[in-house]
Amino acid sequence: MVEVTLWGSLAATAGGNSKVEIEAKDIRELFRKLAEQYPGLEPLIDKGIAVAIDGTIYRDTWSKKLPEGAEIFLLPRLAGG
Repeated sequence: MVEVTLWGSLAATAGGNSKVEIEAKDIRELFRKLAEQYPGLEPLIDKGIAVAIDGTIYRDTWSKKLPEGAEIFLLPRLAGG
């Protein structure tokens, strides 16, 4: 079980929950379970979400393991220039 902080619009899409606990071993499983639990997150996940684990941002490494007790933040991807 990991505790995940949903930042910005992600929290609003998850029913106002800024922190959720999910049983997941890696980022891919985390996204799948979040989409099942909060269907409104699925379009945002599909667009791209950055995952910060203990201060390191992972963008396309979906097999990255989620260590127990890690600080995990999900952030919507920023666009623009």
